[in-house]
Amino acid sequence: MVPEINYWAVIVATVSTMVVGSLWYTPKVFGDKWARLAKVELSGDARSAIGPIVTTVIVSFITVWVFAGAIWIAFEFYGGSFLVSALLTGVVLWAGFTAARFITHDAFEGRPSGLTIMNIAHELVTVLVMALILGLWPPAGL
Repeated sequence: MVPEINYWAVIVATVSTMVVGSLWYTPKVFGDKWARLAKVELSGDARSAIGPIVTTVIVSFITVWVFAGAIWIAFEFYGGSFLVSALLTGVVLWAGFTAARFITHDAFEGRPSGLTIMNIAHELVTVLVMALILGLWPPAGL
């Protein structure tokens, strides 16, 4: 079985990851606190962010594409609502992979728990926004 994927939804959800990250890590939201906890010096030089931004777009596209396939597989297996499948799949994958891995890595690296919580919360919001986009814009034929 090959999952059916709405690539327009994947592109929009990829862009959404950039929007969520830009809002989340803006200095007036969590950016200053994140920089302090992560011990990152914010230079203000936009050129220094080009590499990480390009990397983020590529990784986000891959993540959303895989997520869209996982949603399709869950929907085919369980049936019901495509939107509910998207949201539940997102929360389960976030908890089992993203949050669990962040917690493990951050514990071994001695990172502050506040930083871990901030980052996994950001990932949850990002996944839920992606899930909403993918769930509300299913592949053709549904």
